[in-house]
Amino acid sequence: MAKVREVKDWLLVVFSASSVAIVAFPLIHIILTTAMNGIRSIDAAFLTSLPKPPGEAGGGIAHAIQGSIILAALTMAISVPTSLMIAIYLAEYRDRRLGEVLEVVNDAFTGTPSIVAGVFVYSFVVLRHGFSALAGAMALSILAIPNMVRIFGEALKLVPLDLRMAGLALGAPKWRVIIHIVLGAATPSITSGTLLILARVMGETAPLLFTAFGSNKFASDILHPVSAIPLMIYIYAISPYADWHGKAWGAALILMLLVLAINLFVKYGIRRGGEFASQR
Repeated sequence: MAKVREVKDWLLVVFSASSVAIVAFPLIHIILTTAMNGIRSIDAAFLTSLPKPPGEAGGGIAHAIQGSIILAALTMAISVPTSLMIAIYLAEYRDRRLGEVLEVVNDAFTGTPSIVAGVFVYSFVVLRHGFSALAGAMALSILAIPNMVRIFGEALKLVPLDLRMAGLALGAPKWRVIIHIVLGAATPSITSGTLLILARVMGETAPLLFTAFGSNKFASDILHPVSAIPLMIYIYAISPYADWHGKAWGAALILMLLVLAINLFVKYGIRRGGEFASQR
C-alpha cells in the first residue's frame, strides 16, 4: 500500500509539473519574443517623438502614449462613478425585483465582445458626432462597467455587518454610514479592482477602430480622433513597412510592461491593505 501511495504521489507531482509547464511555456514565449523584438526599437526618441510619414524610418509613439492616457482617464471618469452607484444600490438599497433584473443585465453585458461595444458606440455616437476620444472612452466603459459592478459589489458585501450597525447605532443616517464607513472599509478592494479593469481595457483594440479611429498627431481635445498604443500596434503590424513592424514590437513591449506594472502594484496594494487591516 505504501508503494502504491508513493506511485500516486509521484504521478500527481509529474502531472502538476507538466500542467504548469504547458501553461507557462506560451506565456514565457510571448514575453521573451516581445522583449527581444521590442527592445531594439525603444529609445528616447521612440517615446517622445511623433511618427514619420509612411515608408520613412524614424519617429516614435508619443501620440499613442498621450492618447492611451486620455482614453484611460476618460474611461475611468465614466466607469467608476457609474459602477459604484450601481454596486451601492445592489448591495445596500436593493429592491428584490429590480435588483435581479440589474444583475441579469450586468451578467449579460459582462461577456459582451469588445467589437460589439465599438459598433454600438459607432452607431449611436460616431455617426452623429464623428470619431473622438470621448467615443472611444464610451466604448471602453461599456466593457469596464459590468466587471466593475461585480467587483465593487463583492467589495461592499465583504464589509462586516457590525460596522454598518455600529454607525447606525450612533445615529448616523444610512447614506452617511455608506459613504464614510462602508466605502472607507472597501476602498482598498475597490481601488485594486479599478486598476485591474484599467489594465484590461488599456489593451483593447477593436472598440477603438470604430470610435477613436487613430491619429498621427497629439490630441488637442477629447472631441477629435486620437491614437492609442494597442490601436497603433494593430495599424503598424499590418503595414508593409519593416520599420513600422519594429515599432509595433516596441509598442507591444511598452504596453506589456505597463500592464505588468499595474498588476504588480495591485498585488502590492492588496498585501499592504491586508496587513493594515490585520493590524487594526
